[in-house]
Amino acid sequence: MTILQPVVALLAWTMVMWVWMYATRIPAMQQAKIDPQSLANTPGASLDTLLPVRVQWKAKNYNHLHEAPTVFYAVALVLALLEAGEGLALWLAWTYVAIRVAHSLLQATINKIVLRFLVFNLSQAVLVALIVMAALAAF
Repeated sequence: MTILQPVVALLAWTMVMWVWMYATRIPAMQQAKIDPQSLANTPGASLDTLLPVRVQWKAKNYNHLHEAPTVFYAVALVLALLEAGEGLALWLAWTYVAIRVAHSLLQATINKIVLRFLVFNLSQAVLVALIVMAALAAF
């Protein structure tokens, strides 16, 4: 069950990004005098057009942490249940978490798309390796 440690680490990182998102977004909304209720009742209104892009980078990353990492959570649970979450699988899981944290930091700070693309694809390659390991253990 050691493979659940990187799962918990990525879950915790997601909450770090949630706090960072609101720590930047709420002051920016206050500075721009944006009323959240009016925003919610205005068709087509979006914080993307009302807030500085640097503020929105954190929100975009928070959303991204609810996309591809969901596959990571599933494969890690499968590996844990199959008792195949040690050794290389555990190393790959920690590698995936480290790469996703790096991706978050890149997106939330400098947001260089080509670099983010490379880092994201590296994380996906690690995820594919974990899925192959799970498939080999399951079948």
